[in-house]
Amino acid sequence: MIDTSVASPLKAVFLDRDGVLNIDHGYVFDPARLEWIDGAREAVAAMTKAGLKVLVVTNQSGIGRGYFDEAAMDRFHDAMQDQLAELGGQINAFYYSPFHETAIVEAYRVADHPDRKPNPGMVLRGLAEWNLKPEEAVIIGDRHIDVEAGNRAGMPGYLFKGGNLRAFVAQVLGDRVPALK
Repeated sequence: MIDTSVASPLKAVFLDRDGVLNIDHGYVFDPARLEWIDGAREAVAAMTKAGLKVLVVTNQSGIGRGYFDEAAMDRFHDAMQDQLAELGGQINAFYYSPFHETAIVEAYRVADHPDRKPNPGMVLRGLAEWNLKPEEAVIIGDRHIDVEAGNRAGMPGYLFKGGNLRAFVAQVLGDRVPALK
């Protein structure tokens, strides 16, 4: 675990997508099937209003498996942005990994790709592109691989086990960002 008692000011929160922001129905890509986790839109809006960067890192092997393409994923993300904007929330960037060792799309058939969580490739790219130090960010995910990806990038991670995401964010980040309490 990373010591946050002497933590730098928090500047960014990395979030897993399926199971943290939206209900994971399995390979979700159709905007009509977008169902938010309780409190997720409010959590993103609160983080946005607090001045934090909100960065999504999501394994999307459904692309590599041929279930949907990147354009369909982009439409899903656009729908998320539109619905977040209604509450003043915004995701600053989506990072995704279409790679999987059994992908039917040849270009995405890669075993242990650096971007596929628990590997930290997407997180490291987000840190670099937003000029962030690991101690200025955290990751929230619903699976241990999400937390591990953040830890491998040098940042603390929090395991969201369900419930209301807004309440969870207040609990785990409120001491570092009082506006989130």
